[in-house]
Amino acid sequence: MRIALAATCIADAMFPQAPKAVVTLLERLGHEVVFPAAQACCGQMHVNTGYLADAVPVVRNHVRTFAPVADGEWDAVVVPSGSCTGSIRHQQAMVLERAGLAAEARTATAVAERTYELSELLVDVLGVTDVGAWFPHRVTYHPTCHSLRMLGVGDKPERLLRAVDGLELVPLAEAEGCCGFGGTFSLKNADTSAAMLQDKVATVVDTGAEVLTAGDWSCLMHIGGGLSRGGTGVRPMHLAEILASTRQAPVVPGPPGADRAGAGRSGANRPGANRSGADQEAAR
Repeated sequence: MRIALAATCIADAMFPQAPKAVVTLLERLGHEVVFPAAQACCGQMHVNTGYLADAVPVVRNHVRTFAPVADGEWDAVVVPSGSCTGSIRHQQAMVLERAGLAAEARTATAVAERTYELSELLVDVLGVTDVGAWFPHRVTYHPTCHSLRMLGVGDKPERLLRAVDGLELVPLAEAEGCCGFGGTFSLKNADTSAAMLQDKVATVVDTGAEVLTAGDWSCLMHIGGGLSRGGTGVRPMHLAEILASTRQAPVVPGPPGADRAGAGRSGANRPGANRSGADQEAAR
């Protein structure tokens, strides 16, 4: 398959190891990954805080950038984030329709129908749960709110993790409880957010896990901050990083934002390294 990668703002700016790992993983599975150079924000932050008019140019850019998937030039779009996938699938067409852009809203719907969160793409579209990964560590999984409630990914991430050679998956108590991030919620309701985070950190520590994983770096950033400040030693890692790890190119748990060994260290594995000629020309 030819799959376009939507890296997401937070991963591009702060945690590039996640989209790099997606490229490493999908190429290892035999697929071609395209990185459209014009991509930017999906508009989720604007919509979730009520700035629908301001979201219009942001959403239009995303839809235009990933429109080739609607025309069959690409087979799918993959996003290493449940919340961004949710915004693309459930908000973008609404924003454009509300702005009177009916034709672009139809394109947004077509793009959304072919856009998948990573675990959805692997399990539902590619039909794999064992991706050939090796990660000899004790891991617990936090199901992020948007992936769980908006996308309904269910146990797909856990099925992928259970198939990883050497990985010990330990259950997280009250796993479906929100970590307290919620984007601007953590700023506007800081005290409530901090209390929710404290509860989540306590349950993570109780597992005795070395690594906390999830499908969204936004939530991992929030929980990881609590884990770090508490001196717990538990490392946050995106699901993609674990799935990209192999015996030949192991990914080693490290601090958030670290350029971990294995996935994505070589230039060949960075997002966009194998862009089509047209994409490369557009990036110049």
